[in-house]
Amino acid sequence: MPIEELLTPDEVLRRYTEGPKDGVFSDGSCDGNPGPGGWAFVWVENDGVVAEQSGTDPATTNNRMELRALIEAYKSLPEDARLIVHSDSQLCVKTINEWATGWEQRGWRRKKGPIANLELVRELWDLANRHPHVTLQWIKAHDGSRWNEYADALASAYMLR
Repeated sequence: MPIEELLTPDEVLRRYTEGPKDGVFSDGSCDGNPGPGGWAFVWVENDGVVAEQSGTDPATTNNRMELRALIEAYKSLPEDARLIVHSDSQLCVKTINEWATGWEQRGWRRKKGPIANLELVRELWDLANRHPHVTLQWIKAHDGSRWNEYADALASAYMLR
């Protein structure tokens, strides 16, 4: 997204009101792929922020930032949490919900080729398994969902500095 189209988190809250009002929303961004990137999550209950966190990496990829956002989100949750974690990365959601079980059974190998970002995938898989009542769910990116847009703004804020 061009820098002139980026919104601050405060602008997002003024502009958007739709979408889920509870759960955790995570996002990653990258300016170039690879390039400098950012990640973020926001934990929301009753349309209010419980916690948020973000970070940057000077040389990364979008997928690594998406994975890092989810890792940090799961780390922030108590193991007995019962909520939905939303990610707009179909790759990350399918990795955890569909593919990781088979990869683990095959000794962390795919049927064809290596697993990209394996160290992050394994860390996220371990965290997801320690949170049995947390559901990881895909949410469409840039569709006006308030808290997904907010997580995107947090993850992209490094470009505005």
